Amino acid sequence: MASRVKRTLAKLLFPFSVLGTAIGGITILKDYMGGVHYQGEERIAGKTAIITGANSGIGKAIATGLADRGARVIMACRDFDRCEEAKKEIIEETANRNVCCQRLDLASIASITAFAEMINKYEPHVDILINNAGVMMCPKALTQDGFEQQFGVNYLGHFLLTVLLMDKMKKSAPSRILNICSYAFRDGVMNWTDLNSAKTYDNKAAFCQSQLAKVLFTVELEKQLKGTGVTANAVYPGLVRTNITSHLSINKSYISSFFLGPLQWIMMKNPVQGAQTPIYCSVNKDIEEVSGKFFRNCQESPLPSNVINPEDAKRLWLVSEKWMRLT
Repeated sequence: MASRVKRTLAKLLFPFSVLGTAIGGITILKDYMGGVHYQGEERIAGKTAIITGANSGIGKAIATGLADRGARVIMACRDFDRCEEAKKEIIEETANRNVCCQRLDLASIASITAFAEMINKYEPHVDILINNAGVMMCPKALTQDGFEQQFGVNYLGHFLLTVLLMDKMKKSAPSRILNICSYAFRDGVMNWTDLNSAKTYDNKAAFCQSQLAKVLFTVELEKQLKGTGVTANAVYPGLVRTNITSHLSINKSYISSFFLGPLQWIMMKNPVQGAQTPIYCSVNKDIEEVSGKFFRNCQESPLPSNVINPEDAKRLWLVSEKWMRLT
């Protein structure tokens, strides 16, 4: 009788043992796929950081990480109510009450200009600017000023914001600009004859072009800022599960989400993991003077020479100045 009970228990325990092993293996795999966790303990009390799109995802995780290190954090967001909710959570988690929300719509020149005027007038200094907000592979839509939404929000809005804050950041030097970008920039092509996708629109091609534009912007920024004490770098946070992927077909289909969702959970980083390289590039003292580079997994990574053309970077800057009414 006792041996029969033991055999029964063994049969019942076997599936749980297999399940436990599987969960343990998945956890290890997730930690590996999550990349490097930045271990630096730098404090940045007295520094002011502006983060676009800081009410959720990677932006919120970066804001939390910098607030936890003592920074004054300005959350620049389009949805003010969601920003206020996120701010309360960040304050509760970090015990840093020097966190505030400011309205910023990157799809509006008027909103960007008003935000920059407010910062330039009332903020004594800006030490870190993190251009994080974005949209991904959405149906065709235009910004308030008539620009294709992905190019307008992901790149043009951040271009204008950065240029308008440039003098403030020079006076605050040493200061840092981070352009958060996707690795999709490698597949990007600058469609010089139809930059605004007015003739044809492919949501993937438009997204890749917007990411390449952010990297080219970084390359030209390095030249424009040379000798000023302001650095600019492009930062890839990794594949991160955030609401930016809401327009992907996998997330629109119940069947795809059911079968492939668990794979996404295993293979993609969570926002805290995705925030590690941006935090590293914001606070690490060893790279304080490094500029015009590309970072991933808390280290510098080479930019593909066949994609990054300095002449394209200059050309894009001139076009952007014209479109953003700076000339």
